[in-house]
Amino acid sequence: MSDSNFGPPPSNFNDDDGHSGPPRRGDTATLPPARKPLVTALVVAGVLVVVLGIAAQFWTEVLWYQSVAFSGVFSTQIVTKVLLGVIGGLLTAAVVWSSIHIAYRNRPIYAPSPDTQAMEHYRELVEPMRRTATIAAPLAIGLFAGLSAATQWDTFLLWRNSQAFGQTDPEFGLDIGFFVFDLPWINFVVAFLTMILVIGFITAAFTHYLYGGIVAGQKMRSTQAARVHLSVIAAVLVLVRAVAFWIDRYNLATAQSTRMTGIQYTEAHAVIPTKGILAIAAVMCAVMFVVTIWTRSWRLPLVGVAVLAVIVVAVGGIYPALVQSLKVGPSEKSLEVPYIQRNIDATRAAYGFNTIKVESYDTNTVAAPGQLRGDAATVPGIRLIDPNVVSPTFKQLEASKGYYQFADVLDVDRYTIDGAPTDTVIAARELDLNGVPDGQRNWLNDHTVYTHGYGVVAAKGNTREDDGRPSFFESQIGTEGKLGKYEPRIYFGEQSPEYSIVGGDKKEFDYPDPEGTGQITYTYQGTGGVELDAVKRMAYAIKYREINFLLSDAVTNDSRILDHRTPRDRVQRVAPWLTLDGNAYPAVVDGRVLWILDGYTTSANYPYSETTTLDQATEDSVTSVRQSVRAVQAGKVNYVRNSVKATVDAYDGTVTLYQWDESDPVLKAWMSIFPDTVKPLADIPGSLMKHLRYPEDLFKVQRQLLQKYHDTDAASFYGGQNFWRVPDDPTQQGVDLLQPPYYLSLAMPGQNEPAFSLTSTFMPVGDRNVLTGFLAVDGDAGGETGKKAAGYGTIRLLETTGGTVNGPGQVYNDMRSSAVSSKDPELPTTLAQYIGTTSNNGNVVIFGNQLTLPVGGGLLYVQPIYSQARSASGTYPRLVAVAVAFGNKIAWAGSLDGALNDLFGGSSGASAGDTGTNTPATPTPGATGSGGTPTTSPTPTGTSSATPAPAGTPNAAALAQALKDAEAAYAEGEAALKRGDFSAYGAAQTKLKDALKRAVDASPQGTATTKAP
Repeated sequence: MSDSNFGPPPSNFNDDDGHSGPPRRGDTATLPPARKPLVTALVVAGVLVVVLGIAAQFWTEVLWYQSVAFSGVFSTQIVTKVLLGVIGGLLTAAVVWSSIHIAYRNRPIYAPSPDTQAMEHYRELVEPMRRTATIAAPLAIGLFAGLSAATQWDTFLLWRNSQAFGQTDPEFGLDIGFFVFDLPWINFVVAFLTMILVIGFITAAFTHYLYGGIVAGQKMRSTQAARVHLSVIAAVLVLVRAVAFWIDRYNLATAQSTRMTGIQYTEAHAVIPTKGILAIAAVMCAVMFVVTIWTRSWRLPLVGVAVLAVIVVAVGGIYPALVQSLKVGPSEKSLEVPYIQRNIDATRAAYGFNTIKVESYDTNTVAAPGQLRGDAATVPGIRLIDPNVVSPTFKQLEASKGYYQFADVLDVDRYTIDGAPTDTVIAARELDLNGVPDGQRNWLNDHTVYTHGYGVVAAKGNTREDDGRPSFFESQIGTEGKLGKYEPRIYFGEQSPEYSIVGGDKKEFDYPDPEGTGQITYTYQGTGGVELDAVKRMAYAIKYREINFLLSDAVTNDSRILDHRTPRDRVQRVAPWLTLDGNAYPAVVDGRVLWILDGYTTSANYPYSETTTLDQATEDSVTSVRQSVRAVQAGKVNYVRNSVKATVDAYDGTVTLYQWDESDPVLKAWMSIFPDTVKPLADIPGSLMKHLRYPEDLFKVQRQLLQKYHDTDAASFYGGQNFWRVPDDPTQQGVDLLQPPYYLSLAMPGQNEPAFSLTSTFMPVGDRNVLTGFLAVDGDAGGETGKKAAGYGTIRLLETTGGTVNGPGQVYNDMRSSAVSSKDPELPTTLAQYIGTTSNNGNVVIFGNQLTLPVGGGLLYVQPIYSQARSASGTYPRLVAVAVAFGNKIAWAGSLDGALNDLFGGSSGASAGDTGTNTPATPTPGATGSGGTPTTSPTPTGTSSATPAPAGTPNAAALAQALKDAEAAYAEGEAALKRGDFSAYGAAQTKLKDALKRAVDASPQGTATTKAP
C-alpha cells in the first residue's frame, strides 16, 4: 500500500455539518411532517407500559427477597451484573466509537479520482445519519457486549473470592484453585478483549475505506493516518492473542479428548512447548505492526502474520500430530500410563470417592438352611413397599378428595416408631387444583380459597396389611398418628399453585369435615410471603396481569401473597450458585413439615478430572418415567460436592441453608461472596440431622464414574477390559433405562448393625448378565446436633469373586418363568402361572423395585409383587407376594418370611418378627377386592402343627374329623385351582380355614403351636 494523498486538495468536501461544497445562501431545511397526536400518545403509552412492567417485576423481586431475608443475594447479583455490564459495554462502545471517530477525523482531503469516485455516492448516503450512527452504533454494540459481560457475574465473583485447594496439579505445580477460580475469569477477559478489538479493527477499516483512507484499486493504498490507526489496533489484538496462546497451556489440563480429560503425552511434550513458541511469535508479530508506523509499509506486518500462520499450522498442528503418530502410537500404553494415573487420581478426588472401601466378596451361590442366621438384624428391615409403585395406593386411600395429590414417586426416610428405627415411605398431601370441580374453578377459588395441602402420609417400609395395603402410621386427615402433633398445612410444596393470597379475615378451605359433608376453614397465621398494601397490589397486578388484585374484596391490606412456592425454586433463587438435587423430600421435624433439598457446588475446571454431563449421569428409569422426580440440571462438570443441605418450611416458606461440607473451597468462596446466608454445620439440630441422607443424584454421578474408575491401575485402565456398566431396570421392559439406586437399611460385611444406605449394582461391559460389583454408601447422618454420624458418606464396593451371581435382568426373567411352585399353601402355583391367571382375571401384575442385599455370604435378590385391576375405577396396586433369589434358586410366597423359608429350605434363622406383613396373610389367587387384587385371608405365620389328642380323649373324634375335613378341603382347592375355577377355590379355602380352626379348638392344649418361619 502507498501513503500518498491521491492528488491536490479538493474543491469540494463534506464538512462536519453535512454540507457538500461551499455554503449556499438561502438554503432552508426541509421540516419533517408533524406527527399526529394519536401516534405520539400510543408511543408514549407503549413506552410507559414497558417501563411499568419492568419496574413492577423488579420491585416484586425486591419484595420477595426481603420476605425470605436474602436481600443481600439479590443486591449482590444486581450490583455485580450492572458493574460488569457497564464496564464491558462502555469499553466496547469506546473502542468502536474511537475507531469511527479517529478514522473520520483523519480522512484524506482530495479531489475525487477514478479510484474513489465510486465511494462518493455512499458517503453522500451516509452523511445525513453520520452523527447519529457515530453514537448509536457504539451504544448498540456496547449494549450487547455489556449483556454478555453481565452473564459472567459468578465467574467474576469467584475470581475475586478465590480459595486455595491446598493441592497442586502435577504438570505446572499450581494450586488447583488457580484452575477452578482464576483461569475461567482470565479466559473470559482474553476472549472479551479479542472480541472488542476485532470489532474495533473491522469498524476502523470500514470507516477508513468509506472515507478514502484505504483505496482498493489496482493497488491497495492507504494514508499514513489509516496505517497508524490500524497498526496500533492490530498490534494490541495480536498481543492479546499471545496471552491467549500462553493461557491455552493451562486449559489443556481440563481439555476433553476421546480417551480422557487432561494432559496426555503429546500435550505435555509437544503442544505445551509449541504454545509457548506461538506466544513468543505473536509478540514478535505485534512488534512488526508497531514498526509499520515508521516504515510506512504493510510489508513487514504482513510477512509477520504469514509467518505466524505457518507456525500455528506447522508447530501447533503438524508437529504434535507427528509426535502422536510416530512417537506415541507405537508405544502408547507405556507413554500414556503416567497421565492416565493422573486422570484416575484426580477424578476420584474431584467426585469424592477417593476414600472408597473396596473389598473382594467371595459370593456363595448355594442356599442352605440357617444361612441367614448371621444377618438376623438385616432381613426383617428389608423394604418391601416400593415408593415408585404405591403412589396410586396413597392417593386412593389417603387423598380424601380429588383436589389432593401425591408425588408420582414417593420418598424413603426413617423414623423411630414404637422405639425402633423404621424405614418409611412418606409423601405430602398436596393441593391439586385440577381436581377441583370445573364449576368451582375461578380466580377467587383458585387463588384465595384453595391455597394449601394438608399433612403427610407415612407407611412402614417393611410391612403391609392383610389385604396388601401399606401399614400406615400417619394417615387420616384430622387424626394424630405416630408422628405426634405438627403443623400440617402445606402452603409451600412441589405441586403448589403459582400464587395464593392468604391472611387477613379471609377463610380458606382447610380440609373436609370428617363428621359430615361440610368443610373446615382456616385463616393463614404465618409470616410467609409479602404483605399487600394498595401500591404493592398494583405491582402484583402488573406482574401477573390480573386486575382482580385491585378489584376483589378478598385482597386487603392484611392479605399476603405467596409466590415462588416450590422448594426447588425457593432454594435456587436464594442460592443461584447451587446445583440442586432433582428431588425434594418432606420430613416432620420439631412440629413442622420441612422440605429437604441437597445442594451441590460444581466446577468444570478441576485439572485432569473426567468431565461428565449431569443430566445424563443422573437419568434412570425413575426420572425418565416419573415427572415429579427430575434429573439434575444439565451441565458439564468435573467436580461435585454435596456442600449444602437446604430446608424449606412447608407452612411459612422459610429457606435455611446449612453448610454440609466444611472443607469445600468452592463453598467457602460462595460463603465469602454471600456472607451470613449459609449457616454452619454446628447449627443443624439433631432432630433434622436424623432425616438428612446421602443424596441420590450425587450417588448416581459417582456410580457412573465408578463404572470405569473403580479400576485404579492405569495399565489395566488403558485396556478397558475391567470396565463395568450399571444394569438396566428389568421392570421397564422394551426400553433401555438404568436401574435406579435404592434406599434401604442393610449391614454390609464387617458392619455389626444395619445402616440406612443407598445401593446399586454393576455388571461387566458387554452382553454378560452377571453381577460384578455391589455399591453401597452409608446415608444415615445421625441424630446429634451439629455433628455427622461417624460412618456417614462411607462408600463401600464389593467386587464379586467365587460363584457367578446372575444380574438383575436374568433374575427378573428367571422369576417370571420359574417352574418352581410356591410352598405357600395359599399360592400353590408357579409365579408364571400366577401371572397368567391374574391377567386372565382382568388384573395386572406389577413387579416392584428389585433390591439386592449382601447377606448369607452371597447376594440376595428381593422383589415385591403387586397386583392391580386394569380398568376398574378406584383400583390401586396391592402388595400380594414377594419373590426372592439366591444363586440360581428362586422362591416366592405371600410374605418375605415365607419366601425366605422356601429359598433356604426351612427356617432362615433370621426371623425377627413378621417381615412381610403386618398381620400375616397371603393372597388367594383369582378373587379380587376393591383394589383389583386377590383378596387375602388370615393364616398363621408358618405352618400349623397342632398335635392330635390321644385316642380316647373327649376331643379325639372331633380333632380327627377336623383334620380329615381339612385334608379334603385342601384337595378340593387344588383341583379347583388346576381347572381355573377360582370361585370353587375360594369356597375350598373357607372350608380349609374352618377345619383348621376346629382342629385347633379340639386339641388338648386348645391352641396351635406354630413353626417360626
